[in-house]
Amino acid sequence: MELAEQMTSMHPDVSHVIITEEQIRARVAELGAQISADYGDEPVLLVAVLRGAALFVADLSREISSPVELDFMAVSSYGSSTKSSGVVRIIKDLDETIEDMNVLVVEDILDTGLTLKYLLKNLASRKPRSLEVVTLLSKEGKQRVSIDCKYIGFDVPDEFVIGYGLDYAERYRNLPYIGVLKPEVYAD
Repeated sequence: MELAEQMTSMHPDVSHVIITEEQIRARVAELGAQISADYGDEPVLLVAVLRGAALFVADLSREISSPVELDFMAVSSYGSSTKSSGVVRIIKDLDETIEDMNVLVVEDILDTGLTLKYLLKNLASRKPRSLEVVTLLSKEGKQRVSIDCKYIGFDVPDEFVIGYGLDYAERYRNLPYIGVLKPEVYAD
């Protein structure tokens, strides 16, 4: 779909598209190739952070040639708000042990880093062989803690982004692009 055509089918709550469906597809393929090269024939466990990373992990896993296993965690620090509360709760934990495994945490967006820092500390205590992070998006200038993120899809401006798994109040995850939500949609 051409950008002009995609723009005409843009959701009315989106002010503008910052990453197109085609750009996402191409970058996910690049990330998959890079991860495959790094892990080779070694198995890697992709731990998707639900719900936002669900679409990303599905597409990414198909681009990785290394043996892949999937597991999921659900954590909460936002609720229906637009800002992280800083309090992290594990809502759904891993189904299997990760001891002595290559673990790659799959995130939708690296924002303040507070949730991911908590999650990485929690996972590291379970003694994986390796523990790395791949994030689709990294929000420029928002990190409040240092996170060593080995794989980054795109750097995005400090705007409220939705689409391709990212939501506001559980809506907009199904948009095939990354767009900026109009402020009037979430203004208090």
